[in-house]
Parts: sequence; C-alpha cells; structure tokens
Amino acid sequence: MRSVAGVNMKNLTSHRNPLVEGHRMCPGCGAPTALRQAFMGIENPVVVVGATGCMEVSTTVYPYSSWRAPFLHVAFENAGAAVSGVEAAYRVMRRRGEFREGIKFVAFGGDGGTYDIGLQSLSGALERGHDFTYICYNNQGYMNTGAQRSSATPRSANATTAPAGRVTPGKLQRAKNLTEIAAAHNIPYVAQTTLHDPADLIGKVKRAVETPGPAFVNILVPCNLFWKIDPADQVKICRLAADSRFWPIYEVANGEYRVSYKPKGQTPVEEFLRAQGRYAHLFKKGSERRDLIEQAQSEVDADWEKLLAR
Repeated sequence: MRSVAGVNMKNLTSHRNPLVEGHRMCPGCGAPTALRQAFMGIENPVVVVGATGCMEVSTTVYPYSSWRAPFLHVAFENAGAAVSGVEAAYRVMRRRGEFREGIKFVAFGGDGGTYDIGLQSLSGALERGHDFTYICYNNQGYMNTGAQRSSATPRSANATTAPAGRVTPGKLQRAKNLTEIAAAHNIPYVAQTTLHDPADLIGKVKRAVETPGPAFVNILVPCNLFWKIDPADQVKICRLAADSRFWPIYEVANGEYRVSYKPKGQTPVEEFLRAQGRYAHLFKKGSERRDLIEQAQSEVDADWEKLLAR
C-alpha cells in the first residue's frame, strides 16, 4: 500500500472525514472528490471556511449540513479575510490559555471565488502571513451560476459568456496562472495537483497544512456539465491533463520548485482537448481549427520549459 508523507494510504481511507456523504453535488463531480481526499491528509482538528460556490451551496442546504467540522460560510469575495480573522482570534485565545490543542484552518473556493472575486482577499491573507491553507477546486469556470467563463477558463473553451460560434472560437484569452501568483507572495508552500493521483493530492495538502504560515493548493477538478465529459472519465481526463503537461504537477516549498510528476513520453495536448465537449468546435469536420490546437500545444510546451527552468 502506497504511503503519503509517512502515512499509510489504507489508514487514510478510514480517517474520519469532515465532509460526509449526502451532499447534493452532481454525480461524478470532481470537487467533493478533491476535498474528501484533501481532508484525508489533515490529522488535527480543523475549522473550515467555504466561499460561496458549488461546494458551499450543495453541502449546506438549510437546515442540513454535510460538514461535521466547524464550518463558516462566507461570501464569494471574502474567504481569505474570514479565515484570517478566525485564525487570528484562535491565536489570541490560545495565548490566554483558552485552547490547548492545535487547530488547523482550511479555506476553500472554486476558481470564480479564488481567481477572480476573492483574489484581493486571498492575496491580503497570504501577504499578512496567517497560518492557514487555501484550497482552490478549479473547474475552470463559474459553474454555480451557469458555466460562465472565469479567468481560469483556458483559451478556446466554449462557455456561456464566451461561446464558440462563427464570431469567436470560445474564450479568446489564456487562463491566469494563479499558482504562480500565489508563489510570488513568497509564502512557505504552494502546490498544484489534480485527481490523477490521490497520493499526490493528499500528500500536498498534508504538507500545506503542516507547514507553518500560509499555504495555497490549486487542484484541477472536472465539471462534467461544463467540460462535457462522462462522469466515469473524471480521473482519465485528469491524467491526460497531467500527461500532456496542460496542468503541470509541482510544488514550491520556501521558494524552491519541485516537479512532482514528469510524464513519460509526450502526450499531445490535443488528446486532452479532444476528450472534452467544451472543445468540440475545434475538431468539427470541415472547420477544424488546427491553428488553435497547435497554439495550445505551443503554449503548453513553453510553460513546461519555464517550469523546468525554475
């Protein structure tokens, strides 16, 4: 049985998870899979702060909750500020002797609430040095409100506010690289992963939580409806993202970069794109957009070389 940072995977699966069954996320959604795996790596008592989004809406339908840890629901824009305040209050109370046990603090949000609406709040929390871990479940669009494009949406993807048609071929801009933006804050730990390897995901969150100070983990998770994939292909798509280098798997610990997964051979990014309905317009018979497919490959190759150079 493979181990993660010295912890046996079999033991992790029996860990009492703060996120329980019975939530109302879509069948096969990557977000609850990612968060349940993430919480497997947290051994301390944990306080969870959730930004508005799919996970919050679907796990806290009044009067029910799918959380058996203290859970604070906040707005789209202020998860970073909220977890800062909770962590600061805990430090004061611990100095007064009101707490003896160590408590960890985890905030999470989708890419809409992290890349866009909540970026200023997250940036402030990272810069101030609060001891918490922020997890972004990145499905590359605003799924909670209807599959609109976000700044995490890749170029050429079809979204409701960047539709593919005769005028434009989907989103025109490249996705923001938030992992690098977080690393630029010079915080102790930043990581990027996906559902291709549970051990990698769990291990990265475990290191993030156990590292003193702020940490950021960016997890690529498919949305079956937006990505237009079969729910059964969730892990397959994530492996293609990693193998094609579309989504590099790496971490930055105290400023030092380490590539966690170097694919064997070169899987063309076309295989990752072709497997998803949101890119179907690029492969339409008679009007195939080879120029955009080749552009995507060129961008992936350039980003990979930059990462290796770091």
